[in-house]
Amino acid sequence: MTNPLLTPSTLPYNLPDFANIRLEHVEPAFDVALQRHAAEIAEITTAAEPTWENTVEAFELAGADLDRVMAWFFNLQGTDATEEFDAVADRIVPRLSAHVDSVYQNDELYQRIKAVQVPADEESQRLHGELTRRFTRRGADLDAAGKSRLQEINQRLSELSERFGRNLLTDTKALAVAFEREELAGLSEDQLAAYEQDGRYVVPIELPTTQALQAELEVSASRHKLFDASRARGRESNRDIVLESVRLRQERAKLLGFDTHADYVIAEETAGTAAAARQLIADLAPAAAANAEAERKLAGELAGQELGGADWPYWQAKRREEELGIDEAELRKYFPLEQVLTDGVFYAANVLYGITVEKRGDLAGYRDDVDVWEVKEEDGTGIGLLLTDYNARPSKRGGAWMSSFVDQSHLAGTKPVVVNVMSVNSNLLTIDEVTTVFHEFGHALHGLLSDVRYPSHSGTNVPRDWVEFPSQINENYAFAPEIARNYARHVDTGEVIPRPLLEALEASRQFGQGFSTAEYLAASAIDLAWHSLDDEIPSGIDAFEESVLRQYGLDVDGLEPRYRSTWFNHIFAGGYSAGYYSYLWAEALDADGYQLVAEEGINRATGAKFREAILSKGASRDYAEAYRAFRGRDKDTRPLLQRRGLAGTATDSATDSVTDEPSPVQ
Repeated sequence: MTNPLLTPSTLPYNLPDFANIRLEHVEPAFDVALQRHAAEIAEITTAAEPTWENTVEAFELAGADLDRVMAWFFNLQGTDATEEFDAVADRIVPRLSAHVDSVYQNDELYQRIKAVQVPADEESQRLHGELTRRFTRRGADLDAAGKSRLQEINQRLSELSERFGRNLLTDTKALAVAFEREELAGLSEDQLAAYEQDGRYVVPIELPTTQALQAELEVSASRHKLFDASRARGRESNRDIVLESVRLRQERAKLLGFDTHADYVIAEETAGTAAAARQLIADLAPAAAANAEAERKLAGELAGQELGGADWPYWQAKRREEELGIDEAELRKYFPLEQVLTDGVFYAANVLYGITVEKRGDLAGYRDDVDVWEVKEEDGTGIGLLLTDYNARPSKRGGAWMSSFVDQSHLAGTKPVVVNVMSVNSNLLTIDEVTTVFHEFGHALHGLLSDVRYPSHSGTNVPRDWVEFPSQINENYAFAPEIARNYARHVDTGEVIPRPLLEALEASRQFGQGFSTAEYLAASAIDLAWHSLDDEIPSGIDAFEESVLRQYGLDVDGLEPRYRSTWFNHIFAGGYSAGYYSYLWAEALDADGYQLVAEEGINRATGAKFREAILSKGASRDYAEAYRAFRGRDKDTRPLLQRRGLAGTATDSATDSVTDEPSPVQ
């Protein structure tokens, strides 16, 4: 029988044939796919005089079989990890790393790519520049000894990344907190039902340090149990991985001619330099810390006590309820998941872009609870497929994300197949969960509405501090009145969310910004500090983190970084090393860009402008030019400062630093 991973799918849009693909197919398919890709590379290097078509375009199209195998495997490993999946990963990840190195250290291929006549169009010119830099950054210019050492480093780092994520998932499962019913006072019956297991209640740990339920649990001891469990993750299992990963990344950066790993990474981001990213944090930290401390004091006055990290979120929520009249438990009843998705997320996309999203019951996802949706233009032309996987399960890694099974490319003749993943324990969503559904669909739109020639430029294949722009601007539509009134209906009565409650909800977005900004900046500072080291790596993780927080003035009593090193999946297993700052960098674009939407209205004309300038272009256009094409000017950071509650306290240097246009990626 033919291995289903070794031939293109015959299903619509090349959707993987999930019903017939099994884990046992992966390794045989991987072996063959590696051989085929190596043969394709050899064919390119032995062709006649190098041309754009027989070299660069051939390289772009090579490895389709390998891409298919890896897309199926890594998407499913992230959503439903098992010991069997992990064992396969242990065997194939080092081989994959070695194979990638062999491709990018192939001197014949590198010289051919440099020698080709490049077409005059912008997309081709950009691709050629990106390819040559990619080869250089992966060791093509090193001598034999340097290439050998780089291969060793890359292989080991791939192993460490895989192990870090696995350890974190194992710890997260083991640290799930068991409660008696009375310990969960403050939760709804719907929530309790989601956590019930054999007469007790087991609450899983979410990826960030501070847990969402800390804002709802009425019993302080329960809040402490949950918070302490969160902070215990990876303490033993991931400590050595953190230190070795930082050391190897530093060595690799120096081997490739960079002072630090942060310099190596951010050279390819829109921020341009690691110094610019560090300055962003340094400029905003004092005001954020001051605001956070003020919020803690006010919440403490309501509580009648000094607040630590376990209790702060609860009393902050109580203060918000008192000042704004927002009851989180009651508010959930306006946000059933399916309603949010179909009448909110998809409705907004229709208003802005004219697209429709229809469930395809005839197409199967990779699990029974994974839905498949077809996305179409207004005239019925098919755009691609969206898979949605929202239910929490112990085998799913934490957080939320979008990824692709198939990328759009005119050269390859492919249309996109993308997936949105979350871990929702209740059908009734929190404010944060509603925001996340819109956020991840923003990424999905970036992939679905891509309109580029080359696979390398497709959709979300862009710098990390640009990739978050479409997702973050899409968050704004969640509570825009013209969108919210279409989907926010009470689950019991069908009542549309009252205008005063919606207005209070909008006002609440400013509430607690000191805490949220400071915890985010603290995590970003830790990330950049690890990856800005240029000499000896400290052995004490806790002491290093505390020194970083003191350096930036983010050592606020009771405030924990959004992530600490041993559970910082983004940077040690998620591809965001030296890049966690990118969410705030992108938010500057989002806040400024959405100001235009607010001025012009949520309508087709505004959507068309954003689709044409941003969503459709992927990496095919200079990013600064793309933003100007949408906004009509360079970005202004004042909307970000206002949103974050920093406008009145930010220093002049903060405004100047963040306003400076970053060096565009050529």
